[in-house]
Amino acid sequence: MKTHKKLSVLAATAISGNDISSSVLYVSALAIAFAGQYAWITLLIVSAVLFLFRKIYGEVVGALPLNGGAYNALLNTTSKSIASFAATLTLLSYMATAVISANEAIHYLHHLIPSIPIIIATIILLFFFAILTIGGVSESAKVAIGIFIFHLSSFLILSIFITYFLISHGLGTFIENWNLPVTGGSITKAIFLGFAASMLGVSGFESSANFVEEQQKGVFPKTLKNMWVVVSVINPLAAVFALALFAMPLLQSDSYQNTLLIEMASHVGGNWLAILIGIDAFLVLSGAVLTSFVGVSGLLERMALDRVLPQYFLKKNKKGSSYRIIIVFLILTISVLLITNGNVKLLAGVYTISFLSVMALFAIGNVLLKVKRNSLPRPEKARWMGILIAFTAVCFALFGNLIMKPKEGVPSNLSVFLEYFVPSIIFISIMLNRTLLLKFLLKLIHTVFDPIRRFVILTDKKLLAVIHRINSQEFVFFTKGDNIANLNQVMLYISKNEHTKKLKLVFVTNESNPIPKNLALEIDFLDREYPEIDIEFIIEEGVFSPELITSLSKRWKIPINFMFIGSPGDRFPYKIEELGGVRLII
Repeated sequence: MKTHKKLSVLAATAISGNDISSSVLYVSALAIAFAGQYAWITLLIVSAVLFLFRKIYGEVVGALPLNGGAYNALLNTTSKSIASFAATLTLLSYMATAVISANEAIHYLHHLIPSIPIIIATIILLFFFAILTIGGVSESAKVAIGIFIFHLSSFLILSIFITYFLISHGLGTFIENWNLPVTGGSITKAIFLGFAASMLGVSGFESSANFVEEQQKGVFPKTLKNMWVVVSVINPLAAVFALALFAMPLLQSDSYQNTLLIEMASHVGGNWLAILIGIDAFLVLSGAVLTSFVGVSGLLERMALDRVLPQYFLKKNKKGSSYRIIIVFLILTISVLLITNGNVKLLAGVYTISFLSVMALFAIGNVLLKVKRNSLPRPEKARWMGILIAFTAVCFALFGNLIMKPKEGVPSNLSVFLEYFVPSIIFISIMLNRTLLLKFLLKLIHTVFDPIRRFVILTDKKLLAVIHRINSQEFVFFTKGDNIANLNQVMLYISKNEHTKKLKLVFVTNESNPIPKNLALEIDFLDREYPEIDIEFIIEEGVFSPELITSLSKRWKIPINFMFIGSPGDRFPYKIEELGGVRLII
Protein backbone atom coordinates (compact mmCIF):
# COMPACT_ATOMS: atom_id res chain seq x y z
CA MET A 1 0.00 0.00 0.00
CA LYS A 2 1.26 3.46 -0.90
CA THR A 3 2.40 5.50 2.08
CA HIS A 4 0.89 8.99 2.17
CA LYS A 5 2.82 11.97 3.42
CA LYS A 6 1.95 12.95 6.99
CA LEU A 7 1.02 16.50 7.92
CA SER A 8 3.58 18.94 9.32
CA VAL A 9 2.95 21.33 12.24
CA LEU A 10 1.97 24.19 9.93
CA ALA A 11 -0.33 22.04 7.80
CA ALA A 12 -2.13 20.41 10.75
CA THR A 13 -2.41 23.76 12.56
CA ALA A 14 -3.82 25.42 9.45
CA ILE A 15 -6.52 22.78 8.91
CA SER A 16 -7.80 23.12 12.48
CA GLY A 17 -6.74 26.74 12.93
CA ASN A 18 -8.90 28.10 10.12
CA ASP A 19 -11.98 27.00 12.04
CA ILE A 20 -10.95 28.35 15.43
CA SER A 21 -9.38 31.56 14.10
CA SER A 22 -12.43 32.37 11.98
CA SER A 23 -14.25 32.97 15.27
CA VAL A 24 -12.70 36.46 15.39
CA LEU A 25 -15.28 37.44 12.76
CA TYR A 26 -18.20 36.91 15.12
CA VAL A 27 -17.21 36.04 18.68
CA SER A 28 -16.09 39.54 19.74
CA ALA A 29 -19.40 41.01 18.60
CA LEU A 30 -21.25 38.15 20.28
CA ALA A 31 -19.38 38.69 23.55
CA ILE A 32 -20.04 42.44 23.45
CA ALA A 33 -23.76 41.77 22.90
CA PHE A 34 -23.93 39.93 26.24
CA ALA A 35 -21.04 41.27 28.32
CA GLY A 36 -20.74 44.81 26.96
CA GLN A 37 -17.51 46.49 28.02
CA TYR A 38 -16.39 43.30 29.80
CA ALA A 39 -16.32 41.27 26.58
CA TRP A 40 -12.52 41.18 26.38
CA ILE A 41 -12.42 39.81 29.94
CA THR A 42 -14.79 36.96 29.04
CA LEU A 43 -12.60 36.14 26.04
CA LEU A 44 -9.52 35.98 28.28
CA ILE A 45 -11.42 33.61 30.59
CA VAL A 46 -12.14 31.43 27.55
CA SER A 47 -8.42 31.47 26.79
CA ALA A 48 -7.68 30.25 30.34
CA VAL A 49 -10.20 27.40 29.96
CA LEU A 50 -8.70 26.46 26.61
CA PHE A 51 -5.25 26.35 28.24
CA LEU A 52 -6.57 23.66 30.61
CA PHE A 53 -8.04 21.74 27.68
CA ARG A 54 -4.64 21.71 26.01
CA LYS A 55 -3.45 19.35 28.74
CA ILE A 56 -6.65 17.31 28.62
CA TYR A 57 -6.47 16.76 24.87
CA GLY A 58 -2.71 16.26 25.08
CA GLU A 59 -3.00 13.47 27.65
CA VAL A 60 -5.89 11.62 26.00
CA VAL A 61 -4.63 11.76 22.44
CA GLY A 62 -1.04 11.24 23.57
CA ALA A 63 -2.08 7.98 25.24
CA LEU A 64 -4.45 6.95 22.43
CA PRO A 65 -3.17 8.63 19.22
CA LEU A 66 -5.90 7.35 16.91
CA ASN A 67 -8.50 9.23 14.87
CA GLY A 68 -11.89 9.85 16.42
CA GLY A 69 -11.35 12.43 19.17
CA ALA A 70 -13.86 12.03 22.01
CA TYR A 71 -15.23 8.89 20.34
CA ASN A 72 -11.84 7.17 20.47
CA ALA A 73 -11.23 8.27 24.07
CA LEU A 74 -14.54 6.85 25.28
CA LEU A 75 -14.31 3.73 23.09
CA ASN A 76 -11.10 2.70 24.87
CA THR A 77 -12.41 3.50 28.35
CA THR A 78 -16.15 2.69 28.26
CA SER A 79 -18.35 0.99 25.67
CA LYS A 80 -19.31 1.38 22.04
CA SER A 81 -22.71 2.82 22.88
CA ILE A 82 -21.30 5.67 25.01
CA ALA A 83 -18.53 6.34 22.49
CA SER A 84 -21.12 6.45 19.69
CA PHE A 85 -23.09 9.05 21.65
CA ALA A 86 -20.01 11.28 21.62
CA ALA A 87 -19.46 10.55 17.93
CA THR A 88 -23.03 11.62 17.12
CA LEU A 89 -22.49 14.94 18.86
CA THR A 90 -19.20 15.44 17.02
CA LEU A 91 -20.85 14.65 13.68
CA LEU A 92 -23.64 17.15 14.34
CA SER A 93 -21.07 19.77 15.33
CA TYR A 94 -19.16 19.27 12.07
CA MET A 95 -22.37 19.34 10.05
CA ALA A 96 -23.52 22.61 11.59
CA THR A 97 -20.04 24.14 11.30
CA ALA A 98 -19.76 23.23 7.60
CA VAL A 99 -23.19 24.61 6.67
CA ILE A 100 -22.99 27.76 8.80
CA SER A 101 -19.40 28.57 7.77
CA ALA A 102 -20.09 28.01 4.07
CA ASN A 103 -23.24 30.13 4.18
CA GLU A 104 -21.56 32.94 6.15
CA ALA A 105 -18.58 32.86 3.76
CA ILE A 106 -20.92 33.38 0.81
CA HIS A 107 -22.72 36.19 2.67
CA TYR A 108 -19.37 38.01 2.99
CA LEU A 109 -18.70 37.40 -0.71
CA HIS A 110 -22.23 38.64 -1.48
CA HIS A 111 -21.37 41.80 0.49
CA LEU A 112 -18.54 42.38 -2.02
CA ILE A 113 -20.37 41.06 -5.12
CA PRO A 114 -24.14 41.55 -4.60
CA SER A 115 -25.12 39.64 -7.76
CA ILE A 116 -24.01 36.27 -6.32
CA PRO A 117 -26.96 33.90 -5.53
CA ILE A 118 -26.36 32.86 -1.93
CA ILE A 119 -27.83 29.32 -1.77
CA ILE A 120 -26.42 28.19 -5.13
CA ALA A 121 -23.00 29.66 -4.29
CA THR A 122 -23.05 27.94 -0.87
CA ILE A 123 -23.72 24.57 -2.54
CA ILE A 124 -20.85 25.19 -4.98
CA LEU A 125 -18.51 26.05 -2.09
CA LEU A 126 -19.46 22.87 -0.19
CA PHE A 127 -18.98 20.85 -3.38
CA PHE A 128 -15.56 22.43 -3.98
CA PHE A 129 -14.22 21.47 -0.55
CA ALA A 130 -15.66 17.98 -0.83
CA ILE A 131 -13.71 17.48 -4.09
CA LEU A 132 -10.61 19.02 -2.49
CA THR A 133 -10.81 16.61 0.48
CA ILE A 134 -11.35 13.64 -1.83
CA GLY A 135 -8.12 14.71 -3.55
CA GLY A 136 -6.19 13.89 -0.37
CA VAL A 137 -5.37 15.48 2.96
CA SER A 138 -2.00 16.74 1.68
CA GLU A 139 -3.65 18.70 -1.12
CA SER A 140 -6.24 20.04 1.32
CA ALA A 141 -3.46 21.15 3.66
CA LYS A 142 -1.85 23.33 0.95
CA VAL A 143 -5.07 25.30 0.55
CA ALA A 144 -5.56 25.48 4.33
CA ILE A 145 -2.04 26.87 4.83
CA GLY A 146 -2.60 29.60 2.26
CA ILE A 147 -5.90 30.62 3.87
CA PHE A 148 -4.43 30.54 7.39
CA ILE A 149 -1.44 32.73 6.55
CA PHE A 150 -3.61 35.19 4.61
CA HIS A 151 -6.05 35.40 7.54
CA LEU A 152 -3.37 36.12 10.15
CA SER A 153 -1.69 38.61 7.84
CA SER A 154 -4.98 40.42 7.21
CA PHE A 155 -5.69 40.69 10.93
CA LEU A 156 -2.15 41.96 11.51
CA ILE A 157 -2.64 44.70 8.90
CA LEU A 158 -5.99 45.63 10.45
CA SER A 159 -4.40 45.74 13.91
CA ILE A 160 -1.64 48.08 12.69
CA PHE A 161 -4.17 50.50 11.19
CA ILE A 162 -6.34 50.41 14.33
CA THR A 163 -3.33 50.99 16.60
CA TYR A 164 -2.22 53.98 14.51
CA PHE A 165 -5.80 55.34 14.57
CA LEU A 166 -6.01 55.01 18.38
CA ILE A 167 -2.62 56.67 18.86
CA SER A 168 -3.91 59.58 16.80
CA HIS A 169 -7.39 59.82 18.31
CA GLY A 170 -6.90 58.49 21.83
CA LEU A 171 -8.88 55.99 23.95
CA GLY A 172 -11.79 58.25 24.81
CA THR A 173 -14.41 55.91 23.30
CA PHE A 174 -13.05 52.92 25.22
CA ILE A 175 -13.14 54.87 28.50
CA GLU A 176 -16.70 56.03 27.82
CA ASN A 177 -17.81 52.47 27.08
CA TRP A 178 -16.01 51.20 30.20
CA ASN A 179 -17.87 53.63 32.43
CA LEU A 180 -21.32 52.79 31.06
CA PRO A 181 -23.76 50.98 33.39
CA VAL A 182 -23.86 47.23 32.82
CA THR A 183 -26.74 45.88 30.74
CA GLY A 184 -29.10 44.13 33.16
CA GLY A 185 -27.38 45.75 36.16
CA SER A 186 -25.21 42.75 37.15
CA ILE A 187 -21.53 42.48 36.24
CA THR A 188 -21.51 38.80 37.26
CA LYS A 189 -24.45 37.96 34.99
CA ALA A 190 -22.93 39.93 32.12
CA ILE A 191 -19.60 38.12 32.40
CA PHE A 192 -21.35 34.74 32.80
CA LEU A 193 -23.48 35.14 29.67
CA GLY A 194 -20.58 36.70 27.80
CA PHE A 195 -18.39 33.75 28.72
CA ALA A 196 -21.07 31.27 27.62
CA ALA A 197 -21.36 33.02 24.26
CA SER A 198 -17.58 33.41 23.92
CA MET A 199 -16.95 29.67 24.35
CA LEU A 200 -18.34 29.22 20.85
CA GLY A 201 -15.19 30.94 19.63
CA VAL A 202 -13.04 27.86 20.31
CA SER A 203 -14.87 25.56 17.92
CA GLY A 204 -12.25 23.72 15.90
CA PHE A 205 -9.95 23.06 18.86
CA GLU A 206 -11.25 19.47 18.92
CA SER A 207 -10.74 18.91 15.19
CA SER A 208 -7.03 18.09 15.33
CA ALA A 209 -7.80 15.04 17.48
CA ASN A 210 -10.03 13.64 14.74
CA PHE A 211 -7.24 13.37 12.16
CA VAL A 212 -4.23 12.78 14.45
CA GLU A 213 -3.20 9.68 12.46
CA GLU A 214 -2.58 11.94 9.45
CA GLN A 215 -0.07 14.03 11.42
CA GLN A 216 3.67 13.51 11.83
CA LYS A 217 4.93 12.28 15.20
CA GLY A 218 4.89 15.01 17.85
CA VAL A 219 2.77 17.40 15.77
CA PHE A 220 -0.53 17.11 17.66
CA PRO A 221 0.42 18.90 20.93
CA LYS A 222 2.02 21.68 18.88
CA THR A 223 -1.25 22.22 16.99
CA LEU A 224 -3.03 22.65 20.33
CA LYS A 225 -0.47 25.21 21.47
CA ASN A 226 -0.61 27.14 18.21
CA MET A 227 -4.41 27.28 18.16
CA TRP A 228 -4.46 28.41 21.80
CA VAL A 229 -1.98 31.22 21.10
CA VAL A 230 -3.94 32.43 18.07
CA VAL A 231 -7.34 32.48 19.76
CA SER A 232 -5.90 33.98 22.97
CA VAL A 233 -4.46 36.94 21.05
CA ILE A 234 -6.84 37.83 18.24
CA ASN A 235 -10.23 37.41 19.95
CA PRO A 236 -9.66 39.55 23.08
CA LEU A 237 -7.69 42.05 21.00
CA ALA A 238 -10.56 42.37 18.50
CA ALA A 239 -12.97 43.06 21.39
CA VAL A 240 -10.68 45.76 22.83
CA PHE A 241 -10.33 47.37 19.39
CA ALA A 242 -14.10 47.37 18.86
CA LEU A 243 -14.75 48.97 22.25
CA ALA A 244 -12.12 51.62 21.51
CA LEU A 245 -13.56 52.49 18.09
CA PHE A 246 -17.35 52.50 18.44
CA ALA A 247 -19.94 53.49 21.01
CA MET A 248 -21.75 50.65 22.77
CA PRO A 249 -25.22 51.16 21.15
CA LEU A 250 -23.60 50.91 17.73
CA LEU A 251 -21.66 47.77 18.68
CA GLN A 252 -24.82 46.04 19.92
CA SER A 253 -26.84 46.87 16.80
CA ASP A 254 -27.63 44.05 14.34
CA SER A 255 -25.64 45.57 11.46
CA TYR A 256 -22.40 45.77 13.45
CA GLN A 257 -23.00 42.34 15.03
CA ASN A 258 -22.87 40.68 11.60
CA THR A 259 -19.91 42.54 10.02
CA LEU A 260 -17.96 44.02 12.93
CA LEU A 261 -14.45 43.57 11.50
CA ILE A 262 -15.45 45.06 8.15
CA GLU A 263 -16.93 48.09 9.95
CA MET A 264 -13.69 48.44 11.94
CA ALA A 265 -11.60 48.20 8.77
CA SER A 266 -13.75 50.76 6.97
CA HIS A 267 -13.54 53.12 9.97
CA VAL A 268 -9.74 53.13 10.23
CA GLY A 269 -8.53 52.35 6.70
CA GLY A 270 -11.25 53.09 4.24
CA ASN A 271 -12.90 51.01 1.55
CA TRP A 272 -9.81 49.07 0.40
CA LEU A 273 -9.14 47.71 3.90
CA ALA A 274 -12.81 46.78 4.29
CA ILE A 275 -12.59 44.85 1.01
CA LEU A 276 -9.42 43.08 2.23
CA ILE A 277 -11.17 41.99 5.45
CA GLY A 278 -14.24 40.92 3.45
CA ILE A 279 -12.06 38.71 1.24
CA ASP A 280 -10.30 37.37 4.33
CA ALA A 281 -13.65 36.57 5.96
CA PHE A 282 -14.78 34.64 2.88
CA LEU A 283 -11.53 32.66 2.74
CA VAL A 284 -11.15 31.78 6.43
CA LEU A 285 -14.80 30.75 6.78
CA SER A 286 -14.27 28.59 3.70
CA GLY A 287 -11.26 27.13 5.52
CA ALA A 288 -13.58 26.18 8.40
CA VAL A 289 -15.63 24.18 5.88
CA LEU A 290 -12.46 22.31 4.92
CA THR A 291 -11.80 21.60 8.62
CA SER A 292 -15.22 19.99 8.89
CA PHE A 293 -14.67 17.72 5.88
CA VAL A 294 -11.22 16.57 7.07
CA GLY A 295 -12.36 16.05 10.66
CA VAL A 296 -15.55 14.16 9.82
CA SER A 297 -13.64 11.93 7.41
CA GLY A 298 -11.28 10.76 10.18
CA LEU A 299 -14.15 10.31 12.66
CA LEU A 300 -16.52 8.32 10.44
CA GLU A 301 -13.70 6.16 9.06
CA ARG A 302 -12.80 5.18 12.62
CA MET A 303 -16.47 4.38 13.36
CA ALA A 304 -16.71 2.26 10.22
CA LEU A 305 -13.57 0.35 11.24
CA ASP A 306 -15.28 -0.44 14.54
CA ARG A 307 -18.43 -1.55 12.66
CA VAL A 308 -20.57 1.16 14.20
CA LEU A 309 -21.16 2.36 10.63
CA PRO A 310 -21.38 0.12 7.54
CA GLN A 311 -18.13 -1.19 6.08
CA TYR A 312 -19.26 0.44 2.83
CA PHE A 313 -17.66 3.68 4.04
CA LEU A 314 -14.14 2.19 4.23
CA LYS A 315 -13.54 2.22 0.47
CA LYS A 316 -10.59 4.50 -0.37
CA ASN A 317 -9.34 6.08 -3.57
CA LYS A 318 -5.74 6.23 -4.83
CA LYS A 319 -5.11 9.33 -2.69
CA GLY A 320 -6.05 7.43 0.47
CA SER A 321 -9.28 9.39 1.01
CA SER A 322 -12.50 7.76 2.21
CA TYR A 323 -14.44 9.35 -0.62
CA ARG A 324 -17.75 7.68 0.21
CA ILE A 325 -17.77 9.30 3.64
CA ILE A 326 -17.05 12.70 2.11
CA ILE A 327 -19.80 12.32 -0.52
CA VAL A 328 -22.38 11.31 2.10
CA PHE A 329 -21.36 14.24 4.32
CA LEU A 330 -21.64 16.58 1.32
CA ILE A 331 -25.16 15.33 0.60
CA LEU A 332 -26.06 15.75 4.27
CA THR A 333 -24.82 19.36 4.42
CA ILE A 334 -26.55 20.35 1.18
CA SER A 335 -29.83 18.78 2.34
CA VAL A 336 -29.66 20.70 5.63
CA LEU A 337 -29.00 23.93 3.72
CA LEU A 338 -32.05 23.32 1.51
CA ILE A 339 -34.28 22.22 4.41
CA THR A 340 -33.52 25.46 6.28
CA ASN A 341 -33.95 27.38 3.01
CA GLY A 342 -30.66 29.15 3.62
CA ASN A 343 -31.63 30.35 7.12
CA VAL A 344 -28.72 28.45 8.68
CA LYS A 345 -28.80 30.50 11.88
CA LEU A 346 -31.45 27.98 12.93
CA LEU A 347 -28.53 25.53 13.25
CA ALA A 348 -26.92 27.62 16.00
CA GLY A 349 -28.53 25.39 18.64
CA VAL A 350 -27.14 22.23 17.03
CA TYR A 351 -23.67 23.75 16.78
CA THR A 352 -23.69 25.21 20.31
CA ILE A 353 -24.88 22.19 22.28
CA SER A 354 -22.98 19.62 20.19
CA PHE A 355 -19.64 21.40 20.37
CA LEU A 356 -19.76 22.15 24.10
CA SER A 357 -21.01 18.63 24.88
CA VAL A 358 -18.09 17.12 22.97
CA MET A 359 -15.64 19.20 25.01
CA ALA A 360 -17.30 18.06 28.24
CA LEU A 361 -17.16 14.42 27.10
CA PHE A 362 -13.47 14.79 26.31
CA ALA A 363 -12.85 15.90 29.91
CA ILE A 364 -14.85 12.87 31.11
CA GLY A 365 -12.76 10.66 28.82
CA ASN A 366 -9.61 12.07 30.44
CA VAL A 367 -10.94 11.16 33.90
CA LEU A 368 -11.80 7.62 32.77
CA LEU A 369 -8.38 7.27 31.17
CA LYS A 370 -6.73 8.14 34.48
CA VAL A 371 -8.95 5.78 36.47
CA LYS A 372 -9.19 2.80 34.12
CA ARG A 373 -5.99 3.07 32.06
CA ASN A 374 -3.60 4.61 34.56
CA SER A 375 -0.67 2.41 33.51
CA LEU A 376 -0.95 3.43 29.85
CA PRO A 377 2.09 5.53 28.86
CA ARG A 378 1.38 9.12 27.82
CA PRO A 379 3.64 12.09 26.98
CA GLU A 380 1.88 14.51 29.36
CA LYS A 381 -0.72 14.49 32.10
CA ALA A 382 -3.47 16.93 33.01
CA ARG A 383 -3.90 17.73 36.70
CA TRP A 384 -7.09 16.63 38.41
CA MET A 385 -7.88 20.19 39.48
CA GLY A 386 -7.38 21.44 35.92
CA ILE A 387 -9.77 18.79 34.56
CA LEU A 388 -12.39 19.67 37.17
CA ILE A 389 -12.16 23.41 36.45
CA ALA A 390 -12.25 22.88 32.67
CA PHE A 391 -15.23 20.52 32.88
CA THR A 392 -17.12 22.87 35.20
CA ALA A 393 -16.42 25.83 32.91
CA VAL A 394 -17.79 23.99 29.88
CA CYS A 395 -20.88 22.93 31.84
CA PHE A 396 -21.45 26.59 32.82
CA ALA A 397 -21.08 27.61 29.17
CA LEU A 398 -23.51 24.90 28.08
CA PHE A 399 -26.01 25.95 30.75
CA GLY A 400 -25.63 29.60 29.78
CA ASN A 401 -26.38 28.87 26.13
CA LEU A 402 -29.41 26.79 27.08
CA ILE A 403 -30.97 29.54 29.20
CA MET A 404 -30.28 32.36 26.73
CA LYS A 405 -33.56 33.75 25.44
CA PRO A 406 -33.76 33.43 21.65
CA LYS A 407 -34.87 36.32 19.47
CA GLU A 408 -38.57 36.59 18.74
CA GLY A 409 -39.63 34.02 16.18
CA VAL A 410 -36.44 31.95 16.61
CA PRO A 411 -36.74 28.52 18.33
CA SER A 412 -34.63 27.74 21.38
CA ASN A 413 -31.21 26.14 21.06
CA LEU A 414 -32.39 22.97 22.76
CA SER A 415 -35.44 22.42 20.55
CA VAL A 416 -33.42 22.82 17.34
CA PHE A 417 -30.68 20.57 18.68
CA LEU A 418 -33.16 17.79 19.51
CA GLU A 419 -34.64 17.94 16.00
CA TYR A 420 -31.30 16.86 14.58
CA PHE A 421 -29.91 14.83 17.47
CA VAL A 422 -32.84 12.43 17.93
CA PRO A 423 -32.87 11.05 14.34
CA SER A 424 -29.06 10.78 14.39
CA ILE A 425 -28.88 8.84 17.65
CA ILE A 426 -31.73 6.56 16.51
CA PHE A 427 -29.73 5.65 13.41
CA ILE A 428 -26.59 4.96 15.46
CA SER A 429 -28.61 2.88 17.95
CA ILE A 430 -29.97 0.82 15.08
CA MET A 431 -26.44 0.17 13.83
CA LEU A 432 -25.22 -0.84 17.28
CA ASN A 433 -28.13 -3.23 17.82
CA ARG A 434 -28.65 -4.39 14.27
CA THR A 435 -28.33 -8.10 15.03
CA LEU A 436 -30.92 -7.83 17.80
CA LEU A 437 -33.26 -5.92 15.50
CA LEU A 438 -32.74 -8.42 12.71
CA LYS A 439 -33.65 -11.25 15.07
CA PHE A 440 -36.77 -9.36 16.15
CA LEU A 441 -37.68 -8.83 12.52
CA LEU A 442 -37.14 -12.51 11.87
CA LYS A 443 -39.56 -13.50 14.64
CA LEU A 444 -42.14 -11.00 13.43
CA ILE A 445 -42.00 -12.41 9.93
CA HIS A 446 -42.47 -15.94 11.24
CA THR A 447 -45.55 -14.88 13.17
CA VAL A 448 -47.18 -12.96 10.37
CA PHE A 449 -46.26 -15.04 7.34
CA ASP A 450 -46.29 -18.64 8.59
CA PRO A 451 -49.27 -19.49 6.39
CA ILE A 452 -47.16 -18.66 3.36
CA ARG A 453 -44.49 -21.29 3.96
CA ARG A 454 -42.29 -20.69 0.96
CA PHE A 455 -42.03 -16.98 1.59
CA VAL A 456 -41.23 -17.50 5.24
CA ILE A 457 -38.53 -20.09 4.53
CA LEU A 458 -36.85 -17.91 1.88
CA THR A 459 -36.88 -14.84 4.12
CA ASP A 460 -35.61 -16.93 7.04
CA LYS A 461 -32.58 -18.12 5.10
CA LYS A 462 -31.66 -14.63 3.93
CA LEU A 463 -31.88 -13.03 7.36
CA LEU A 464 -29.96 -15.87 9.02
CA ALA A 465 -27.25 -15.36 6.43
CA VAL A 466 -27.01 -11.68 7.37
CA ILE A 467 -26.79 -12.49 11.08
CA HIS A 468 -24.20 -15.21 10.43
CA ARG A 469 -22.09 -12.85 8.31
CA ILE A 470 -22.10 -10.25 11.08
CA ASN A 471 -21.24 -12.81 13.79
CA SER A 472 -18.66 -14.65 11.67
CA GLN A 473 -16.06 -11.93 12.24
CA GLU A 474 -13.35 -13.46 14.44
CA PHE A 475 -11.64 -11.46 17.21
CA VAL A 476 -8.27 -11.87 18.94
CA PHE A 477 -7.13 -11.14 22.50
CA PHE A 478 -3.45 -11.28 23.46
CA THR A 479 -3.32 -12.41 27.09
CA LYS A 480 -0.38 -11.72 29.40
CA GLY A 481 -1.15 -14.42 31.97
CA ASP A 482 -3.67 -16.69 33.64
CA ASN A 483 -5.51 -14.13 35.78
CA ILE A 484 -9.08 -15.47 35.57
CA ALA A 485 -10.58 -12.13 36.63
CA ASN A 486 -8.93 -10.28 33.73
CA LEU A 487 -9.88 -13.00 31.26
CA ASN A 488 -13.47 -12.89 32.47
CA GLN A 489 -13.51 -9.09 31.93
CA VAL A 490 -12.40 -9.74 28.35
CA MET A 491 -15.28 -12.18 27.79
CA LEU A 492 -17.81 -9.80 29.35
CA TYR A 493 -16.63 -6.90 27.18
CA ILE A 494 -16.75 -8.95 23.96
CA SER A 495 -20.16 -10.46 24.72
CA LYS A 496 -21.64 -7.01 25.45
CA ASN A 497 -19.90 -4.89 22.79
CA GLU A 498 -19.03 -7.07 19.79
CA HIS A 499 -21.13 -9.10 17.36
CA THR A 500 -19.10 -12.33 17.18
CA LYS A 501 -19.14 -16.02 18.03
CA LYS A 502 -15.41 -16.66 17.60
CA LEU A 503 -12.47 -15.58 19.74
CA LYS A 504 -8.80 -16.49 19.58
CA LEU A 505 -7.06 -16.21 22.97
CA VAL A 506 -3.35 -15.92 22.16
CA PHE A 507 -0.34 -16.25 24.47
CA VAL A 508 3.03 -15.26 23.01
CA THR A 509 5.77 -17.36 24.60
CA ASN A 510 9.54 -17.41 24.52
CA GLU A 511 12.42 -18.28 26.84
CA SER A 512 11.83 -15.23 29.04
CA ASN A 513 8.03 -15.59 28.98
CA PRO A 514 7.00 -19.20 29.73
CA ILE A 515 3.41 -20.40 29.49
CA PRO A 516 1.57 -20.03 32.85
CA LYS A 517 0.72 -23.49 34.13
CA ASN A 518 -2.95 -22.73 34.82
CA LEU A 519 -3.69 -20.77 31.64
CA ALA A 520 -5.09 -23.72 29.66
CA LEU A 521 -7.37 -24.72 32.56
CA GLU A 522 -8.66 -21.17 33.00
CA ILE A 523 -9.46 -20.86 29.29
CA ASP A 524 -11.22 -24.22 29.32
CA PHE A 525 -13.35 -22.95 32.22
CA LEU A 526 -14.24 -19.77 30.31
CA ASP A 527 -15.13 -21.82 27.24
CA ARG A 528 -17.75 -23.64 29.32
CA GLU A 529 -19.01 -20.44 30.98
CA TYR A 530 -19.53 -18.65 27.64
CA PRO A 531 -20.99 -21.32 25.34
CA GLU A 532 -22.21 -18.68 22.87
CA ILE A 533 -18.60 -17.78 21.98
CA ASP A 534 -16.23 -20.37 20.50
CA ILE A 535 -12.86 -19.83 22.26
CA GLU A 536 -9.70 -21.06 20.53
CA PHE A 537 -6.54 -21.11 22.71
CA ILE A 538 -3.37 -20.51 20.68
CA ILE A 539 0.24 -20.55 21.87
CA GLU A 540 2.43 -18.45 19.58
CA GLU A 541 6.22 -18.72 19.67
CA GLY A 542 8.03 -15.37 19.46
CA VAL A 543 8.05 -11.89 20.94
CA PHE A 544 4.96 -9.67 21.17
CA SER A 545 5.63 -6.80 18.74
CA PRO A 546 4.00 -4.80 15.93
CA GLU A 547 5.58 -7.19 13.45
CA LEU A 548 4.00 -10.20 15.15
CA ILE A 549 0.59 -8.48 15.19
CA THR A 550 0.85 -7.68 11.48
CA SER A 551 1.97 -11.22 10.69
CA LEU A 552 -0.92 -12.81 12.60
CA SER A 553 -3.39 -10.39 11.04
CA LYS A 554 -2.30 -11.47 7.55
CA ARG A 555 -2.12 -15.17 8.48
CA TRP A 556 -5.58 -15.27 10.05
CA LYS A 557 -7.11 -12.61 7.80
CA ILE A 558 -8.32 -10.69 10.87
CA PRO A 559 -8.02 -6.86 10.79
CA ILE A 560 -5.76 -5.43 13.51
CA ASN A 561 -8.73 -3.29 14.56
CA PHE A 562 -10.37 -6.51 15.83
CA MET A 563 -7.40 -7.46 18.02
CA PHE A 564 -7.41 -6.55 21.72
CA ILE A 565 -4.84 -6.23 24.49
CA GLY A 566 -4.86 -5.19 28.12
CA SER A 567 -3.44 -1.84 29.15
CA PRO A 568 0.39 -1.95 28.84
CA GLY A 569 2.61 -0.72 31.65
CA ASP A 570 5.44 1.79 31.72
CA ARG A 571 7.96 -0.90 30.68
CA PHE A 572 6.08 -1.81 27.53
CA PRO A 573 8.60 -1.20 24.69
CA TYR A 574 6.10 0.11 22.14
CA LYS A 575 3.73 3.04 21.93
CA ILE A 576 0.07 2.26 21.34
CA GLU A 577 0.12 3.89 17.87
CA GLU A 578 2.92 1.53 16.79
CA LEU A 579 0.62 -1.48 17.21
CA GLY A 580 -1.43 -0.55 14.16
CA GLY A 581 -4.81 0.08 15.81
CA VAL A 582 -4.97 -2.67 18.46
CA ARG A 583 -7.71 -1.79 21.00
CA LEU A 584 -7.49 -1.73 24.80
CA ILE A 585 -10.38 -3.43 26.62
CA ILE A 586 -9.11 -3.99 30.19
